[in-house]
Amino acid sequence: MSFRPERLAEAIKKEVSELLREELKDPRIGFVSITSVDVSKDLRYANIYASIFGEPDQQKISIKALQKAQGFIRGELGKRIRLRYTPEITFKLDQSISHGSRIIALMEKVKEKGGGQNE
Repeated sequence: MSFRPERLAEAIKKEVSELLREELKDPRIGFVSITSVDVSKDLRYANIYASIFGEPDQQKISIKALQKAQGFIRGELGKRIRLRYTPEITFKLDQSISHGSRIIALMEKVKEKGGGQNE
């Protein structure tokens, strides 16, 4: 079994995070954090999951701006990571952090309402 897709996924995650932080200056892109990258076994395709801070409409604007910048980001990845073929990249919105925050808030609310039942 080869661990190459996992190593490539980590390298892509690191480089894309750096690109977003230092090179991409699009005002439509808000506070974006790359949460994970899935690379296909043949190393041709990469799904990049991004968590975006803000309201749902701001998240949609940011993900569309990232999708518009795919060509630039893929070109930069090709320069930074030495591969025969640079994978086709796709950005996807990762809502796991906001979903987890919502669940924690709901659990806190239930805990407050149930106040002293466990005591």
